[in-house]
Amino acid sequence: HVQLVESGGGSVQAGGSLKLSCAGSGFAYDRHCLGWYRQAPGKQREGIAAIYGGGGSPWYANSVKGRFSISQDNDKNTLYLKMDALKPEDTAIYTCATAQLNRCVDRWFLLGYRGQGTQVTAS
Repeated sequence: HVQLVESGGGSVQAGGSLKLSCAGSGFAYDRHCLGWYRQAPGKQREGIAAIYGGGGSPWYANSVKGRFSISQDNDKNTLYLKMDALKPEDTAIYTCATAQLNRCVDRWFLLGYRGQGTQVTAS
C-alpha cells in the first residue's frame, strides 16, 4: 500500500532555511503527481509545489515561488522541498501528497494519498 513519511520540519528564525523530505513507497513515481501542500491554523489547504514523476517542469504557488524548490530522487523514492528565506506566514503543517494522474492538475493533493505532515514554524 502507499506510504508517505515526511521529515525535516522544525522551527527557524525568519529568513532561515529548512529542507523537508518525503519517503514514499508502494507506488510508481513516474505515473504520479508528487508535491507538497500546507495548512495553517484557520486556513484552507494550499498547494505550494508539485512535480510530475515522469518528467516536466515543477509548479510553484506564487506565495513560495523563488524561495522554495521541489526535487525528487527516484532511486531513493524520496521527494524534497528546500525552503529558503522563510517568513512567519510560511508557518504551517506541511504535507507531501501523491496522486496517480497523467499530469499534475489543480488541487492534485485532494485526489490521492498524503503523509502525516510535519510542522514548520518561522518566527
